Parts: sequence; structure tokens; C-alpha cells
Amino acid sequence: MRRYRVLFPLLLLALAPTAHANGDAKAGKIKAYTCTGCHAIPNYRNAYPSYRVPRLGGQHYDYLMTALKAYKAGERKHPTMRAQAESMTDQDMMDISAYLSSVKYTQGK
Repeated sequence: MRRYRVLFPLLLLALAPTAHANGDAKAGKIKAYTCTGCHAIPNYRNAYPSYRVPRLGGQHYDYLMTALKAYKAGERKHPTMRAQAESMTDQDMMDISAYLSSVKYTQGK
């Protein structure tokens, strides 16, 4: 029984997410200002070329990080997104992803 009293708290510490590893949502809210200009508008369509701009609120953190890194590396082709991502540091991407994944947008509102 004594062994469990020592191991259980260590297990909880190992499994607990750290703010730094997943970004700072509070800092991300400030950094995501330009992102929300397009990605937070319900049913927003880009003028040219015409396409539906996806809502990012509530999206998975890992997906957002993967997408931003791919835009920055040029692996995902979208000139506006690449220009945005090129200026981001890894910490910026973590913070923005933490913020956007914490926001719950409701379709149509």
C-alpha cells in the first residue's frame, strides 16, 4: 500500500499537461487576433478564389499545430496561410493552437 502512495502522485504528475508544452491560451488569444478575422466568422466565404473558410474554434490542438507547421514549411498550399505562418515562432503556434482549441464556436452564431 505504501508503494502506491508514492507511485500514484508521480503518475498524476507525469500525465498532467503542462501549460508550456501545449501553449498558453491567454497569450494565444492575443496572438490569434488576425486568425479570428476570417476563421471566427460564421459561414464566411473568401472572395477569390471562392471557398468556405473553416471555423477553427474547438479544433484539436494537435491538428492546429500540424497545420500551422505545414503552412510554414510550404507543405500545405495556401498563400495567405503560408504568409501568416511564416512569421510565427513555435511558441506562437503553440499559444494560438492552445487558444483556438479552447474556444467553442457555435455554427451560425
